[in-house]
Amino acid sequence: MNSNFDRTLSNEDVLRRRSSLLQRLHIDGVLLLLLLVLAAGSLFVLYSASGRNWDLLIKQATSFAIGLAGMIVIAQFEPRFLARWVPVGYLIGVGLLVVVDVMGHNAMGATRWINIPGVIRFQPAEFMKILMPATIAWYLAKRSLPPRLKHVAVSLGLILVPFVLVVRQPDLGTALLILASGMFVLFIAGLQWRWIIGAAAAVVPVAVGMWFFVMHEYQKQRVLTFLDPESDPLGSGWNIIQSKAAIGSGGVFGKGWLLGTQSHLDFLPESHTDFIIAVLGEEFGLVGICLLLLMYLLLIGRGLVITVQAQTLFGKLLAGALTMTFFVYVFVNIGMVSGLLPVVGVPLPFISYGGTHLVTLLSGFGLLMAIHTHRKWIAQV
Repeated sequence: MNSNFDRTLSNEDVLRRRSSLLQRLHIDGVLLLLLLVLAAGSLFVLYSASGRNWDLLIKQATSFAIGLAGMIVIAQFEPRFLARWVPVGYLIGVGLLVVVDVMGHNAMGATRWINIPGVIRFQPAEFMKILMPATIAWYLAKRSLPPRLKHVAVSLGLILVPFVLVVRQPDLGTALLILASGMFVLFIAGLQWRWIIGAAAAVVPVAVGMWFFVMHEYQKQRVLTFLDPESDPLGSGWNIIQSKAAIGSGGVFGKGWLLGTQSHLDFLPESHTDFIIAVLGEEFGLVGICLLLLMYLLLIGRGLVITVQAQTLFGKLLAGALTMTFFVYVFVNIGMVSGLLPVVGVPLPFISYGGTHLVTLLSGFGLLMAIHTHRKWIAQV
């Protein structure tokens, strides 16, 4: 009897020490567990989607490790300290976008990367997905809320500068995510409904203007393909048709790991990046996709809890915007691959291959951890 009681106490002591260690490291245990599960699952799927390419797998694992290290480092900083450096980060981010516009590395018809041969190759636009909401949160946190018209105008100006630079690359998908991340902060800050309704009414004329003066031919073709993919089944409609075929062929339980045909026989393009969820659907079926969606819902739910519990206005605005942007990230990719949205080249968070977007996403969750784990300390100050 005493032995069992001592064993129970010992188990409780172990859990208490682990919790205390995570608190000292400013790590949110729930977020860390969910992210590690996603990391393991993504490598599992990527191995199949890449045609058993160990080089891609090692690069992805390395990016995860770098991202996790960056997340832990960011989590150590108190949010008010981070807020002081946000304007500097914004200026550096915009500066890097200008560098891309002037002398960026071109690949597949787009100039989106800064390439230092033998050292590093990265996509600065990815970092603006975090810097953008952080900048608007920093600006509005110093003003009275709901924001006045002049503050909304300044915020829109801060949003439009990187938006235009990213559209010029061209990378419309990332540009829209940057736009959304900044607008989410305005919405959370209490943007008046008459302005929201006015913005919604302006969507149609703005879309028409972008169609004639901003969008490239291949982007227009993506929209037309979305409306009628069967009009060119062997050309522009090939990607989405094969994607839906892969997802549908998986059924409820899938064909089994490494047994998918659409990706392994090269019917499915970009199977290890934008269309990787089609590989997941084919090999693991509806069950596999539902499990992935559950992981995403748990991450989003935890982000909303952190938003509600944040002790500073900056933290509340930033946490809410990061969480909502992550939701849009997931929604756009899945909607794109399943034919519910036009193809805009947005990777699936934590699953698609890519180093810059992994590091960026994990940095965002590092900010969420910093906001959450410092809340008690802030409340005591």
